[in-house]
Amino acid sequence: MQFVLNAQKRVAQGSGASRRLRRAGKVPGVIYGAGKEAVVIELEHNPLYLGLRKEAFHSSVLTVDVDGVKEMALLRDFQMHAYKPIVLHVDFQRVDMAKKLHQKVPLHFVNQEIAPGVKLEGGQIAHIMTELEISCLPADLPEFIEVDLKDLKTGASLHVSQLPLPKGVTAVAHGHSHDDQTVATCIAKRGGGAEEEAAAGEEAAPATPAA
Repeated sequence: MQFVLNAQKRVAQGSGASRRLRRAGKVPGVIYGAGKEAVVIELEHNPLYLGLRKEAFHSSVLTVDVDGVKEMALLRDFQMHAYKPIVLHVDFQRVDMAKKLHQKVPLHFVNQEIAPGVKLEGGQIAHIMTELEISCLPADLPEFIEVDLKDLKTGASLHVSQLPLPKGVTAVAHGHSHDDQTVATCIAKRGGGAEEEAAAGEEAAPATPAA
């Protein structure tokens, strides 16, 4: 999915100028990085707000058109009003299309309902991770990583090393290099099961009268 945002360089700065922008339906922001000077900008509020509501917007390389000059950038930060659906400020970081970047992307879990641990054994899937930090060239940046749970059994776990990452994409390891983080695990159903049913049957059975 491609996102394009139109922006203009901002001349007036300061809290007063920012308040006037917001009253006019615009959002103050900044775009920086890639060895270039930071530029303060202003954007139309509604297109930006609608973009922020889409998951892919947060993990895609965006095109920010600043007065006709297209900048490739990642969303790095934004501030929202405490209780109103209003964007107060936004930060973008330029990307160099020839250099690898680090970015967190969401995990999409599929086939949970047909996992043996769920369908046959009545277990539950616990999502230990909901996003994964990856390294890749900007052109290879995926919107999400798919996690297929179709083979997960009770008591088993799926780890980062088992994820089929797209070409050119590698997971970023934190801590010890040999650590293989758990992405999801199947937890056995609490209570129930054949053993508990048998125990319940024994309790319900009438006692054998003494001879």
